[in-house]
Amino acid sequence: MGNSAMRFRQVGISIAALALASCATSQATSDDVAMAAPQPDQDLGQLFESYDAQQLALSPLSKAYRGIRDEDYSRWGDFSDAAEEREEDLLQSTAATMRANYDPSELSREDALSYRLFDAMAERSAALYPFRDYGYVFDQMRGAQSQLPAFLINIHRVDSAESAQAYVSRIAGLGAVIDTLTAESRERAAAGVLPPDWVYPYVISDIENLLAAGDDNAILEDYRQKVAALDSDQSQGIQQGAATRAWNANARPAYQRLLAEMKRQQAIAPTDDGIWRLPQGAQYYEALLANYTTTDLTPDQIHQIGLDSVARIHGEMRSIMDEVGFEGTLQEFFEFTRTDERFYYDNREAYLADAEAKLDAMEARLPEYFSTLPSDPLVIKPVEAFREKSAGKAFYQRPAPDGSRPGTYYVNLYNLRDMSKNELEALAYHEGLPGHHLQLSIQTQLGDVPPFRRFGGVTAYSEGWGLYTEELGKDMGFYTDPYSDFGRLGMELWRAARLVVDTGLHHKRWSREEAIQYLTDNTPNPDGDIRKAIERYVVYPGQATAYMIGKLKIMELRERAQTRLGDDFDIRAFHDVILSSGPVPLSIMEENVDAWIAQAGAG
Repeated sequence: MGNSAMRFRQVGISIAALALASCATSQATSDDVAMAAPQPDQDLGQLFESYDAQQLALSPLSKAYRGIRDEDYSRWGDFSDAAEEREEDLLQSTAATMRANYDPSELSREDALSYRLFDAMAERSAALYPFRDYGYVFDQMRGAQSQLPAFLINIHRVDSAESAQAYVSRIAGLGAVIDTLTAESRERAAAGVLPPDWVYPYVISDIENLLAAGDDNAILEDYRQKVAALDSDQSQGIQQGAATRAWNANARPAYQRLLAEMKRQQAIAPTDDGIWRLPQGAQYYEALLANYTTTDLTPDQIHQIGLDSVARIHGEMRSIMDEVGFEGTLQEFFEFTRTDERFYYDNREAYLADAEAKLDAMEARLPEYFSTLPSDPLVIKPVEAFREKSAGKAFYQRPAPDGSRPGTYYVNLYNLRDMSKNELEALAYHEGLPGHHLQLSIQTQLGDVPPFRRFGGVTAYSEGWGLYTEELGKDMGFYTDPYSDFGRLGMELWRAARLVVDTGLHHKRWSREEAIQYLTDNTPNPDGDIRKAIERYVVYPGQATAYMIGKLKIMELRERAQTRLGDDFDIRAFHDVILSSGPVPLSIMEENVDAWIAQAGAG
């Protein structure tokens, strides 16, 4: 999931994050875009609307995610340092204008909240800006080598000759973007900012998959399928072979140059895994933790919260061992659930069908627990073949605000032995309903709040919500199979262990192998799952800590509300309080819930 403060290339070119946060890396070069901060108006909302319009003018990809198709639909935009500086200047100058001209105490409650959220977003961004060159442009998680093609395949719609030509133009422009990012990666490597050596085979594999497929690669195949779906009127004027020519003349040579650069870097890449090895690495990690968790928790405090949570969940797992009659140690039970054939699918279709059935059953129960329901459809799709080897196990892409694109729950079925039946239920609830799809559909449709709130993100909020809904499913009567409930606990344990291994890698200087061993000893997940997760945490430092920190806060607030309100506690009203404001830092979430408790108690 994404975060609006994490727009910079220090975390790579994250198209997945861009889907959550419209405030993505600057991507327009037009000199006629006005860069001065919007002028204050009697209505604070107009300041935010003006900011959003200027930010969109800088970002063709943000427009596409929003469903906006205009003269920029054929462009990628500018990925240069100068473009990045323009976007940061826009954010900070808008924040300065807001602070100088508006007094939160004189604003309406909703405008005062928007003021605080924009102010906090600008502060998080400013704290991270000094480290904007610290991230990896190309890695296995969010690297541009796979994310840019994924954008074309999943976001660029073709329903006319004009949009088909725009696709061809983007294929042609892909070469310049890849070259720009290759040069940036080369500069960072010269400054000592390289991912560990084991990352490069994944990146190289993504590149070679595209190149080896020739004219049948995933991009060209997608283009042909979209064009073939047009009727005769829509397809008038489409030049046959234009996409192939654009690929071979522009994109393919750039990918070949990128491949050579990745092989060069692989030979000089470090073997240490954590970002502690970077200049000011400790300060960088602390800034990342503050951004993702929206707290002032130290790495050592987060590490201890993780250890405590792991111990608690292990105790709950032993109760399930007793329930199913397993005799042996917890680690032996882990090995049993990790290796026994009964816990895995032998074909993709069965996995997808069961996930669909679980979501259908959940959808039918939602009105009992939620007053506000998602208005967008949800679809399940396997991760595309060209990137499934390197992609994560599951993720969600939010719907377009105009209804032109549904919410999409992606599952990575590259290796079915990494996708346990025991985890299927909790994973579907987290990514789909009542997790990310419900939360993001509601957020996208919050028409009465500024765009930065409708389309931005706070990781501890959104991922905390996703993890919270896994346990909420049990409260709703699901996980009737004890092994599925064990899978739910396994998923929570996974997020608790993340607190330990993420801080272990980046603060305590653990090696990848030490982190892998910790998960092997303390979780039931299969080896492939464990290795892919640790490799994610290495290249995406800090982000994984947000899940458990956010979930613990939501559970704390719900328990507080239940205790104080007693029989007057309404879980549907509680969920409305959490969801109706959109993403907020955890401290503001707590204020919102406390205000609701006071109001409900007085009523």
